[in-house]
Formats: sequence, structure tokens, C-alpha cells
Amino acid sequence: MSNDAAARQGRPLAAMLLYLSFVFVGGALLAPWLYHAVQALARGIPALENVARTPFARYVNRALLLMALAGLPFFLRGAGIRRWRDVGVAPGFMVGRRFAAGFGLGFTSLAMVCLVALAAGGRALRPTSAGDLAGQFLGALATALVVACMEELLFRGAFFGGLRRVVPWGAAVAGSSAVYAIVHFMGRPENPPVVDWLAGLRVLPGMLAGMTALHTLFPALLNLALAGIILALAYHWTGELSASIGIHAGWIFWLKYYGTLTRGAPGADPWFWGSRKLVDGWMATIAIAIVLAVLLGMARRRSGPGPDPSRGPTGD
Repeated sequence: MSNDAAARQGRPLAAMLLYLSFVFVGGALLAPWLYHAVQALARGIPALENVARTPFARYVNRALLLMALAGLPFFLRGAGIRRWRDVGVAPGFMVGRRFAAGFGLGFTSLAMVCLVALAAGGRALRPTSAGDLAGQFLGALATALVVACMEELLFRGAFFGGLRRVVPWGAAVAGSSAVYAIVHFMGRPENPPVVDWLAGLRVLPGMLAGMTALHTLFPALLNLALAGIILALAYHWTGELSASIGIHAGWIFWLKYYGTLTRGAPGADPWFWGSRKLVDGWMATIAIAIVLAVLLGMARRRSGPGPDPSRGPTGD
């Protein structure tokens, strides 16, 4: 391999390392500014008072997302990605049948966890009015669609797609899924006593402290990693993001709605049934494993490993 070819092949990996550094360091430095901006606005806008009481770790989380979105075009350019179809965005963006099938699979898998948990006494119905349930339902659905589109473009289209250019696709699945799991595993440590301009850098390690505790590491981190693998495989085997967005949206809906619909039951083991987060229980592991089995079964019916998204999506 020539020196020029080796340099071009290494560009996506170097761009990814620079991008991750930009996101985590930049997000940690941006968070205090967001925090103080909201506090100042809340003094004149009563509607923002609840937002102002949000734990500082949430500001760090949102700052990381803002930096990730702001830096994404530069990462894609640095990785040598020039076309939207190279990150799984097909002409017309969404293939309807694939999205619908994916959404049905993701939605049904975690709906079954909810039903089994309620039937077996692992969770109990939360007393809530029909109006509140309907409002939360629509809110959870809207959030699911928006977040699924953004995260699939970022983690599968950009991260997985960039890694796949320089390492075998199986290693790219593992690497992108690990990043996805770690980012979503971040906890919410206590607020720092003083929110100065370095507060985000001091809080960020505490947001990953759960990775040192067995009961929080498993099954929550395992479930997130399995979810990332499933979503990456859905993208790899279809050549575009419709199916992975659908699966992801179905899951996010229940992650948002589960705590509204249910509450902890006396004597139930939250390590098995999960808390209001749902993803931190072994029942969720079973459901995600079933989705993986379904996806692998569907892949076996295919004649090939799936198209390279750089050549565009296949017909539906």
C-alpha cells in the first residue's frame, strides 16, 4: 500500500478521535455557560423555573449533544465522506416499509416487557388520568422519532460508516456500539457545590462512575451495547437507515413511556424487572436478544451480506 493510500485510509479514524475529543472536552466546557444562561433567563421567565432546577449533569449531557451535532459536518468531511448516501440517507430519506417493520419490531419487543412485568407483579400501573397518559403518549412518540433520526445519523451513519472504511465491518459494529453504549450509560452525579467554567470537566468522570459497579454495569451497559449492535446490523444489511431508525424509535418510545405508565411494585427485584428506565433490567436483555435473533433470522434469508451504503440503498 502506498503512503498516500495509507494516509487516506487512516483519515476516518483520525477524524473520529479528534471529533470525540471535540465533543467531550467542548461539551464539558460549554455546559457551565448553558447552566448560567438558563438560570439568568429563569429569573425573568417563570416558565423556565423547572428547567433551571435540572441537575447540572443534564446540562453536560445536552452540551455534549450540541457539540456532537455542531461538529458532525466537520467530522464527515475529515473522514472523507462527501455524500449523504454514504451515511445511510437515501434519496427521499425514508423507506416506508423498512421503517414500519423496524418500528413494529422495536415497539413490540419492549411492549412485551411492560406487559409481562405488569402481569407478573414486577411493576404496577401508575395512577394517572387518561388525559395525562394521552399527552405523555404523544410526547414520547414525538421524542422517539426525533431522537432516533438524530442518533442513527450520528452513531450508525457517521460513526459506524466511518469506522467501516478502515476496519472490518464486524470490528466497526463493535467499536461504534461501544461508543453508543458508553455515551448512553452516563449517570447523573450530584450537583457540584460551585458551577464554574471547569465544573463540566469535574462532573464528567462522575457521570461514568456507574461503570465501576457490577449491578449498574450489568445488565444496563450490556443492553445498550446489544442495542447498538442490532442497529448497526440493520443499517449494514439494508444499506440505509430506515430500519434502524424504526427499531430505535420503537425502543425510545417505551423508554420514555414506561415510567409514566408503571411504577415499582413492592417486593419486586428491579435488577430483573428494571426501574422506570426499563433498560437496566434483565427482562429488557431477553427482549433485545429476541430482536437480535429475529434480525439474524431475516439476514439468513438474504442471498448476500447486504449492500455497501457508499453505492446507495437497494430497492425495497
